[in-house]
Amino acid sequence: METTGQRIVRCIKEVTPSSIKTCIWMIEITVGVSFAMMLLKYFNILPWISDLISPIFKYFGLPGSAALAYLSGYFVNCYSAIAVISSLEMDWRAVTIIATMVLCSHSMILETAVLRKTGASAVRMVVVRTLTALALGFILNLILPGSAEEIVDSAAQEWDIPFWTTLWQWFLSTLKLVLLMVVIIFALNILQRILSEFGIMDVIARFFRPLMYVLGLPSNTTFLWLVANIVGLGYGAAAMLDEIGRGSVSNRDVKLLDTHICVSHSNVEDLMLMTALGGIWWVMLLIRVAAAIVLVWEQRLEFYLKDKFARS
Repeated sequence: METTGQRIVRCIKEVTPSSIKTCIWMIEITVGVSFAMMLLKYFNILPWISDLISPIFKYFGLPGSAALAYLSGYFVNCYSAIAVISSLEMDWRAVTIIATMVLCSHSMILETAVLRKTGASAVRMVVVRTLTALALGFILNLILPGSAEEIVDSAAQEWDIPFWTTLWQWFLSTLKLVLLMVVIIFALNILQRILSEFGIMDVIARFFRPLMYVLGLPSNTTFLWLVANIVGLGYGAAAMLDEIGRGSVSNRDVKLLDTHICVSHSNVEDLMLMTALGGIWWVMLLIRVAAAIVLVWEQRLEFYLKDKFARS
């Protein structure tokens, strides 16, 4: 009979091959996307694109300059959007709106790749996340007290930095991100396997079962839902792929989970950072959770109708 230590060592050995594979896949995507975005920003292409769509942002109660914040978050990540938002003189209302939109649809390329790897439709995920972000921005502009104000960009980006300096800064920041990613991926995979090995996953699932029912999610996706909410889709990909690979969750269960977390995840660090900029945390959280619930139950309706027509 195995001792506790032997069982833990076995869990670590079991997850190592899949963790290494996931790390390589994530690093390839992360480096490629971040390098492309660095070039777009350095050569002033991203700001040029934002100028084209800036007139649309009046419908969200936002200034045209907020378009760059949204696009930075959309194509890069929340940190890039935060950098732009912090350079704008926005009140709590505007920050709450743009932050909600960014939280719904940030890191689109990387996170779509993650969701597609789990079995979701890439096109569906992009459409759902983008339209949800725009819809929530429009709704918040209607229901939040106050009105849009004229806001001026207070810190325009300078583009006279030498390219090699920019390249070196990108390399250092990407290296730091990759190292952090490797540590988190291994830690999550090991934690997940140990929790399953010692039956703790079942206890967690039972505790959260009432909440998962309201969310429309199967109880066996509880841990993955927690991971996505705490560390996000990028880092949570390791745990998701490991569970799917072991057959612990069905294809439909994963699709329901993907539908929820595609618009509501990273609800710790990213939400805290947006709150620090002046956004109202409970508004940014609750409206995305509400949207996620609607999307999941709509997905369940699709499954029901599909099964009904298949039987007829």
